[in-house]
Amino acid sequence: MKKISILIMLMGIILVLIVAVGLGSINIDPSISYKILINHFFTDFYTKNWNDSLEIIIMEVRLPRVLLAFVTGASMSMIGVLMQTLTKNNLAEPFILGISSGASAGAVSVIILSTVFTLFSKISVSQGAFIGALLSTFIVFSMTIFRYSSLRTNLILVGVGVSSFFAALTNFIIYSSTNNSQVITAMFWMSGSLSSATKDILLKPYLLSLIILFINILIANELDIFLLGENTARSLGVNTKFMKIYVIICSTLLVSSIVSLTGIIGFVGLIIPHISRKIIGHKHKNLIIFSYFLGGVFLVLADTFARTIFAPEEIPIGIVTAFIGAPTFLFIIKKEYLRGESSK
Repeated sequence: MKKISILIMLMGIILVLIVAVGLGSINIDPSISYKILINHFFTDFYTKNWNDSLEIIIMEVRLPRVLLAFVTGASMSMIGVLMQTLTKNNLAEPFILGISSGASAGAVSVIILSTVFTLFSKISVSQGAFIGALLSTFIVFSMTIFRYSSLRTNLILVGVGVSSFFAALTNFIIYSSTNNSQVITAMFWMSGSLSSATKDILLKPYLLSLIILFINILIANELDIFLLGENTARSLGVNTKFMKIYVIICSTLLVSSIVSLTGIIGFVGLIIPHISRKIIGHKHKNLIIFSYFLGGVFLVLADTFARTIFAPEEIPIGIVTAFIGAPTFLFIIKKEYLRGESSK
């Protein structure tokens, strides 16, 4: 049944990708989209009966954007699964814990302060995002896992505090700039967008995402054991310190890599793991794969909605995910509260 669910998901991905590249300010028939995509990989497989402009729209504009949406959703979902396993907290995910905000602050600092301070001019946007994500991750996890174990139940509160601080820092840096073009560029990081997608930027996030996915599948059994509790996992031979460090490094690398391209897109890592557990169960080998693909499909659909609902104008994708994610966040909090009350 689980293998069938994953197979259905894979077929659904192909269908969604074909439909998504055809939708926009100019709608293209899915059959034409399909033929253009096939002809790109298998030259002249279909007889060409469409305008060159349609091929340019699909291959140069929409396909890179759809692929960036997919890897972004897939990566955030996978990191959400890892964080929720590590912290044993169903609300843990990069956006809520402030990692995305830290990455955004780092990226914006490089964009705006590079003209003022020589040090920042020597750092790329992606490197700035990584430093910001690493700093925010260190603050959150050092307060809740490594040192103050009693604060673990307050993980979300710490994350919200860190997220608010870095969001305020980002706004301060933006408003301190007198360069309008820098401000416009930096504002992109605050609400999330996939409009900068090009073929040239896709290799790094996909390569990093697939490597981490492969490693996660290899350590899936250890992740299953980790759910039993840290002490139990340690007694069963799991290197819990390594697991913590691994999750933190993976989260920081992948989130910073994505945020440096898309800005802040929240709640994906919260919503998708919960839906996936309902469908596929808690075993990590299946859960990680299913969450990865479902997260990718979810964000492709969300981005398609964002760029078509008011076409030719588009709304930031972060608004769409927040509309879905915020109620889900509140629902999970209520569910956790009721569970705690019933156990008293």
